[in-house]
Amino acid sequence: MPWLTHLRSAPPSALIGLALVLAYALVALFAPWLAPYPEADAAGAQYAPWAAPHYLGTDMLGRDVLSRMIWGARNTVGIALVTTVLAFLLGTTAGLMAATVGGLADTLASRLADVLMAVPSLIFALLILTITGTSVVALVLVIAVLDSTRVFRLSRAVAQGILTMDYIEVARMRGEGLFWLIRREVLPNAAAPLIAEFGLRFCFVFLFISALSFLGLGLQPPTADWGSMVRESAKLIAFANFSTWQTATFGLAPLLPAGAIALLTVAVNLVVDWVLRLSSGLKE
Repeated sequence: MPWLTHLRSAPPSALIGLALVLAYALVALFAPWLAPYPEADAAGAQYAPWAAPHYLGTDMLGRDVLSRMIWGARNTVGIALVTTVLAFLLGTTAGLMAATVGGLADTLASRLADVLMAVPSLIFALLILTITGTSVVALVLVIAVLDSTRVFRLSRAVAQGILTMDYIEVARMRGEGLFWLIRREVLPNAAAPLIAEFGLRFCFVFLFISALSFLGLGLQPPTADWGSMVRESAKLIAFANFSTWQTATFGLAPLLPAGAIALLTVAVNLVVDWVLRLSSGLKE
């Protein structure tokens, strides 16, 4: 199998990234079976230390932190993935269509994207979510629309470069239609930058959702989310006393979800870098 051949020759950084991404995916998929407790249930006393049966302690409501970390992988990563896929479907389709059709349609689509990109994403998202409410559907749609403008600009720019090639002109002279050109000529040749952008865009969306949750406008309680877990446990740093292990764990509590966010971001970037090299044929 070709992918096995590529995997054997993958650099150590890519293998580390793949292993971490696979670990996150398995935790997200099997969260109901891996988590010792339900995500919203009070399983013990408030702020219990790191000891059995609460190996990462409990939070201010007595919920098991390990369980909420596991459930947070499913909620945060899953919603970020769905949002990124939707943003790419919207942005790539609109970008390739605009570049291929050209004319007034291209101008109108580009100006609309410019208007949306002119407003800072975080401020725009905060405004819309404050008006519409902070449901999961609203969160996904708002972020997907905002991020699709970035994908639109990239896919349009890449497609415009491809559409100047001689084989595109030959296909037009043969009478090939719009969708044939996009599917058979433009999209395959634009795959490398779009693959890289998908990984990077997933990281941005993942961090964006975590930031909104930290500000209180992302995933709402009692849903476990790494961004809101950082906000809830941040105040414990002031009460940490590193003279004893039990009180020292209070200062480590915010680092658990923050570290999970940072580690996944690094892992995805390692994989994206390797996939980009495979797709584009670049050599070390």
